[in-house]
Amino acid sequence: MSKFKIIRNIIVFLLILTGSLWFLQRLLVPKYIEENEEGVLSAEYYDNAGENDVLFIGDCEVYSNFSPVKLWQDYGITSVIRGTPQQLIWQSYYMLEDTLRYETPKVVVYNVFSMRYDKPQSEAYNRLTLDGMRWSGVKSDAIKASMTEDESYLSYMFPILRFHSRWNELSSEDFKYLFSSEQLSHNGYVMRIDTKPVEYLPDPIPLADYTYADIDWEYLDKIRDCCKEHGITLILIKSASCYPYWYPEWDQQIKDYAEKYGLTYVNFLEHQSETGIDYAQDTYDAGLHLNLSGAEKSSAFFGKILMEQPGITDRRGDGSLTEKWNRKIEFYEQMKASQQKQLDETGKVTSFR
Repeated sequence: MSKFKIIRNIIVFLLILTGSLWFLQRLLVPKYIEENEEGVLSAEYYDNAGENDVLFIGDCEVYSNFSPVKLWQDYGITSVIRGTPQQLIWQSYYMLEDTLRYETPKVVVYNVFSMRYDKPQSEAYNRLTLDGMRWSGVKSDAIKASMTEDESYLSYMFPILRFHSRWNELSSEDFKYLFSSEQLSHNGYVMRIDTKPVEYLPDPIPLADYTYADIDWEYLDKIRDCCKEHGITLILIKSASCYPYWYPEWDQQIKDYAEKYGLTYVNFLEHQSETGIDYAQDTYDAGLHLNLSGAEKSSAFFGKILMEQPGITDRRGDGSLTEKWNRKIEFYEQMKASQQKQLDETGKVTSFR
């Protein structure tokens, strides 16, 4: 056999091997469509990147509690949410850095609730945040900052190393969404229209120490410095939720930080009368997160604050933007109707879609 044929056969073999490994990885990696649906949020950002004047970063208290569609309808504000389940503050920082690869918002809104964590929590939550990010140096740094002791960097580079044994867990979802996905969110907002009112709240458990860890302040400084470097206004918020408990000692530290650096801080728990949020009607899980009516109330209230920020204007006069957001509104209304149908037929929302 000639040297040329040997080289050709090696190349063909490597191509077949690479293709097979890619196919197996696509098959075995969880799809986050019908289970753990919030796992698609990181990836969905890239379809909504560009022309967003406001960026929300943080945990479930942003992707459940604010509606970009409502902000557009009421104020003409273009916004996107890059929230993920239990998003830790260093992950929020890298979400900001990753966003700046695609656009530069006028305002960044960071929800401070996750500052109660001072170390990585679990691989499951890390995966929901990190796997959907596109590969870059930013993602690499986010992985290194987030890994628990039992995780390996290579398993994020090559997820098949982590999920190679998922054969016995494969379902129809893995084949249905092998090469495609379905849109879950509305510029990062996860809709729920059902209601489960707050009927009981446990008494808060006193903590031995209410002081935020150094790493939390370090990354909050990084977020602030990054915003300053890019001419972005940073707003800190504590989103509306009844549980887990938001301690006054935590709140005061954020107030002091905001005052020190001249930042706006909005604690929605202190503005219940202005927002009109009613925890008997505006939550779907007894006060942990808001439902659609609660998210729209939060957005209507917060939109007034956002309109006071430098660079934020009503952009509904832009024809191309209006056309794009009209499509988003249509999808929003379709999902609302779909969930209402589920409620009418089963008494609960069985799927976000």
